[in-house]
Amino acid sequence: MRIPQLTPATLAGLLNGIRPPVVIDVRLDDDFRCCKIPGALNNCVFEVAFTERMPAVAPDLSAPVCLYGAGDGSMESRMAAEKLLRLGYTSVQELSGGIAGWRDASMPVEESPAAPAPVLFDGRYRIDLAESRIQWTGRNLLNHHTGRIGLKSGEIIIEDGRLAGGSFVIAMTDITCHDLAGNTLHDVLIRHLCDHDFFDTGLYPEARFEITGSEPMEGAGAGAPNLHVHGQLTLKDTTAPLDFLASAGVTPDGKAAAQATLAFDRTLWKVLYGSGKWFHHLGGHLVNDMIELQLRIVAE
Repeated sequence: MRIPQLTPATLAGLLNGIRPPVVIDVRLDDDFRCCKIPGALNNCVFEVAFTERMPAVAPDLSAPVCLYGAGDGSMESRMAAEKLLRLGYTSVQELSGGIAGWRDASMPVEESPAAPAPVLFDGRYRIDLAESRIQWTGRNLLNHHTGRIGLKSGEIIIEDGRLAGGSFVIAMTDITCHDLAGNTLHDVLIRHLCDHDFFDTGLYPEARFEITGSEPMEGAGAGAPNLHVHGQLTLKDTTAPLDFLASAGVTPDGKAAAQATLAFDRTLWKVLYGSGKWFHHLGGHLVNDMIELQLRIVAE
């Protein structure tokens, strides 16, 4: 699908013509308020209400529309153009180079001071237990189960703007299974996980993860894992290294946050039930050695 491209000079000329196009900035509202083409309207294409708002932004489907985004290499205006064509707009164009190209061409812009970026100061931060969670997935040959493990407490340590340490206490007695919720087999599985076969929570009601350090992932793009976390997991009576990659950052309200998906070999922590490495002729009782965790950590 080929979308006509307008150079900054061509768009400037059209804006002074008899039938100027409706100019729509499809970036985030914060970016639009910070810097925009004079007279442009805003409708962020990343929001699900984008198409619902279009009749109010540009009610005439036959009127010329020019869309712009951040600049070369960012696809928001192309994505918006494709949506508009599907809605029935007949004269859709893109500003070549987006707002960056417009500025580089010395065209006029309306600017407002950008809000200061959130800053994470050095120190200790407690984990927000209401916002943080651990989800698990366990598998055998044909099936899998997913659920949640409770977080009892936790903190992270920031030094020189980087994650330097921290610890998390995991409540191994607080395990649930999402896919068996409401099924009589739910409690059967949870008892199985909590007894001697798996986590032996009567003797070991808590697990603990200690962060020993981290380093940033050089060249990591937005939305990709950007932090290599090093640590040690104590589960049952065993402590062993556990490293993983995380996507970490600071929320708009200044909270440290991170998400990660990792898998670890439970047998390294003496969780041996159903392991093909330790038992022969298991038949239908074979259970994958790897347990997958999805982590969401938000600091207070």
